[in-house]
Formats: sequence, C-alpha cells, structure tokens
Amino acid sequence: MTEFTKKVLAIVKEIPKGKVMTYQEVAIKLGNKNLARAVGQALKRNPYPIIIPCHRVIRSDGKIGGYSLGAKKKIELLRKEGILIVRDKVIFKQNG
Repeated sequence: MTEFTKKVLAIVKEIPKGKVMTYQEVAIKLGNKNLARAVGQALKRNPYPIIIPCHRVIRSDGKIGGYSLGAKKKIELLRKEGILIVRDKVIFKQNG
C-alpha cells in the first residue's frame, strides 16, 4: 500500500458515522484539491471497506460515487447511518 493510500485511509477513518465527505474535501485535507480522482483510486484499494468507512465519501455533486462492494451496498450503509438519499444522490441537510 502506498503512503498516499495510507494517508487517504487515515482521513477517511475519521469521518464520523452519519456524516459524509466529498472526494475533493479529502483531497483538500491532503493539501491539494486537485487530487480528488487520486483519492477515489486510493479508496478502491481499501482492504477493509466497512472498518475504514470509504462508503462515507461521495462526489461533490451529491451523487454517491463508486464503492468496492457495489453502489447498492453503499446506499444501504449510508441510509443505516441516517443519510438521506434520493435517486442515488445524498440530500444535504441545511444548517439552522
């Protein structure tokens, strides 16, 4: 496993249950917003997809994006955590 993948997985491991981050937000935490696609590629190599919750990483447009265990499983896991999904898109809650 590369150092980059280890860094991505360390960030993703800290996403709390019931919350999501975008691939770009993970990239920004790594110091370069242009690494969003590389983040996605690193998540494909996640050896523990439930323990390291890569299902909590979604696309910037709210679409769920890919998942090694399949999109249906990703949606199921997110819904179990209280994330609202309509037509394969995360509905972000408004603050206030």
